[in-house]
Amino acid sequence: MLVLDRLTYAHPGQSAGYEFSMSAAPGEVTAITGPSGSGKSTLLDLIAGFLQPQGGMLTLDGRDLLPLPPEKRPLSILFQAETLFEHLSAARNVALGLPPRTPREAGRRAVAAALAEVGLPDIGRQTAATLSGGQKQRVALARTLLRARPVLLLDEPFSALDDDTRRTTRDLVGTLTTRHRWITLLVSHHADDIAALAARRYRIEDGRLVEG
Repeated sequence: MLVLDRLTYAHPGQSAGYEFSMSAAPGEVTAITGPSGSGKSTLLDLIAGFLQPQGGMLTLDGRDLLPLPPEKRPLSILFQAETLFEHLSAARNVALGLPPRTPREAGRRAVAAALAEVGLPDIGRQTAATLSGGQKQRVALARTLLRARPVLLLDEPFSALDDDTRRTTRDLVGTLTTRHRWITLLVSHHADDIAALAARRYRIEDGRLVEG
């Protein structure tokens, strides 16, 4: 369980800051909504470690995450714009999620299995620059599989996709979340994405999280 307990933060010059309390369970998608500027990105940045809170607690299964730098936190992030290296092949992009010193043959098998799991078994040799937006997001998800981290943060991950691709990609996210018992936090403005995926919902009102 991921738990935020009165996690507080105020941007420089901000008169009224944020105080976030919430919980998110394994195998579920938890949605975060709110108008632009309400603090959704601030919330994700606090969880990821890009911002340091002024108070409160952030724990995963009772483990304090706040002392950990971003690269040591047990989470992955998928943004609206995919973060692939355009000049590398799909397989090389996925392989960036492998643990250091993974034997070459074991890594090759793991990459192939991850691409197959996201429905792209035959594109490993293609460069990222040749892929569609939906394929790029699936490659990013395959890389997330190899990172094997229990928390997945999604920041408007489907917004740049057309309707059909958005539906298939969000269905894949739901399937992977259930299968791998990820704690998935979804920030989205799309009501249909939230309705399709979220087991739990929070909205940000006046710098606080309200469940429901």
